[in-house]
Amino acid sequence: MYPAQATQQMTPPVESFPIPPDFFHDFLSQTHLSELSSSTPTSKHLLPAALRTAELPVTPKLDASRRGSSSAHRSNPPTAPTTIRPSNSASAATLTPSILRPKCAAAKRLIMWKPSNVKAPLGEVEERVKWVMTNAWADSTLETYGAGLLAYQAFCDKYQIPEAERAPANTDILSSFVATLAGFYAGSTIRNYFFAVRAWHIIHRLPWTLDQDTIDAVLKGSQALTPPSSIRARRSPVTLEALSNIQRTLDLSQGRDAAVWACAVCCYYGIARLGELTVKTIAKFKAKPTQYVRRQNVSLQVDRGGRKVTAIFIPVTKVSKSGEEIYFAQQDGLTDPESALRNHFNINKPSDAEHLFMHTFKKSRVPLSKDIMLKRLKVCAHFVDPTASSFTGHSFRIGGTLEYLLRGVPFEVVKTLGRWSSNAFQIYLRKHAQILAPYIQNHPDYNTFLQIAMPAVRA
Repeated sequence: MYPAQATQQMTPPVESFPIPPDFFHDFLSQTHLSELSSSTPTSKHLLPAALRTAELPVTPKLDASRRGSSSAHRSNPPTAPTTIRPSNSASAATLTPSILRPKCAAAKRLIMWKPSNVKAPLGEVEERVKWVMTNAWADSTLETYGAGLLAYQAFCDKYQIPEAERAPANTDILSSFVATLAGFYAGSTIRNYFFAVRAWHIIHRLPWTLDQDTIDAVLKGSQALTPPSSIRARRSPVTLEALSNIQRTLDLSQGRDAAVWACAVCCYYGIARLGELTVKTIAKFKAKPTQYVRRQNVSLQVDRGGRKVTAIFIPVTKVSKSGEEIYFAQQDGLTDPESALRNHFNINKPSDAEHLFMHTFKKSRVPLSKDIMLKRLKVCAHFVDPTASSFTGHSFRIGGTLEYLLRGVPFEVVKTLGRWSSNAFQIYLRKHAQILAPYIQNHPDYNTFLQIAMPAVRA
């Protein structure tokens, strides 16, 4: 059916820290930074004089129902500003100009922004070592870390921390940086920003010696102080019933609908991230076509028993720059991914070098973008059931995971299909007791493989 061939992008940033409006000015509290650092007499001298006497914004008042009665004894700080999530904004606090921090794309800041005490100039070999180290992180991670490093430098500018004390940074400065953001940003964002500073130290070969207990506590505290407006709603899974209903509303003889449907079911049964099978923009695909999945990356594989499996090789993924494969087999009913893929190939006829879901739209050949696909599917879902169109791109990965688990596929097999290196996928089990039902009966149905199927219990 398929030829047996299996062989990021960055936006110029605004050189500013996207913080809540007047973050370092209007939300100054009576809490001094010295109170946030260690209470021992020997720790306070580690902070620059300006930072020792600076006042910090307090954390926003949290809903007591979310924190529980134990939070009643805490002070009630002012409400958090409405702007919580990072964004490139003209109103953001700009950095103090410095030759150490030239304007560059966010993903390049880790390597191009220099600590003041790094030996210079570096030789060609040393520069290449730094460049090689940046490849330890995905492009999207480098962009996030670029935002985090921007936040750190803005913090240091505000509190007049000398360049020589910004790196290598000490526990007091970094815990104060985290505490400054706590209550205004999601804990996960703050953690990413903290590890951005760590990555910056690693790349420039600077020591990273911190009081880990203090850092762990302040990061955990920032997670607990995540404002309600920054808590992402749980993403709903796409179900087989919803997919079947959507299929009935699509015109599979039309190019775009054929591509959308094929992508949806391949993503679902392959437990793929939607961004792995689609493009962000047409321009980015044209700039780096080999980093996206193409027609030539689809192959048909057969095991010793004659069972056929379709494999799609994804050249670059979130966790692997050398690529990964997703797999799926023929399914019964309307949602069969192999039938959908064959129909797409017959209608749109993508060449080997074209994007896998290349199609003709308004007489132009275009790859399938994530936004276009989701918009089309949500319109169809809303037409069938107004309450069924709340899914996101990740809903297909969640839905496929749940479907396999509900069929009784062992946990470790699903973990392999989804390409998880950890047990992070277990988060999908929390609202679905029926997945665990066979394992918790008085006489379990799966006694013979309970030990290999169930993931390890966390201590």
